[in-house]
Amino acid sequence: MQEAFKENRDIHANTAMKIFGLTSADQVTPDMRRQAKATNFGIVYGISDYGLSQNIGITRQQAKSFIEAYFEQYPGVQQFMVDIVKKAREEGYVETLFHRRRYLPDIHAKSFNLRSFAERTAMNTPIQGSAADIIKVAMILMQQELTKANLQAKMLLQVHDELIFEAPEAEIPILQKLVPSVMDSAVSLAVPLKVESGFGPTWYDIKK
Repeated sequence: MQEAFKENRDIHANTAMKIFGLTSADQVTPDMRRQAKATNFGIVYGISDYGLSQNIGITRQQAKSFIEAYFEQYPGVQQFMVDIVKKAREEGYVETLFHRRRYLPDIHAKSFNLRSFAERTAMNTPIQGSAADIIKVAMILMQQELTKANLQAKMLLQVHDELIFEAPEAEIPILQKLVPSVMDSAVSLAVPLKVESGFGPTWYDIKK
């Protein structure tokens, strides 16, 4: 999986190849990619075969096969999930990349539903929480660079993994280079962070 990120492959198409046993990304249909994308995101939430089957409109048995194929191809992901739940049981919390803690008092609950939710939270928090950490670091660094360059551009909003700026048209060429370079170097990971940018009169126009 790390290799796919490093080679800038389409990670969802890459997963589809693994799940469906294909030899080329050209063989991946849009529907296969959609199902692989749902699997990629669902796995980190600790999704069940039933949950995945409901999400992508397949049978529970097919969903079970998808999850098994995924873990067969990416055993390190499964080991991470096992290890993080074990850590949560032992220590009562999990941590993000920057060591923010989320305590999980229900990790030993007698209720299956409460305990299962705590386990899924344990799997997901280091991922979602670390993503939140990274964007906040990027925001701090970005503001420093805007000030240093004496730009009129203003950082208006953060939406998940996006930063939205308002700037004079004359500053757009500067920001097109500055923003991605600051954001993709916010932290150093085993895989590269890839940042794309766009500009337009409104956020809606950029997203179209």
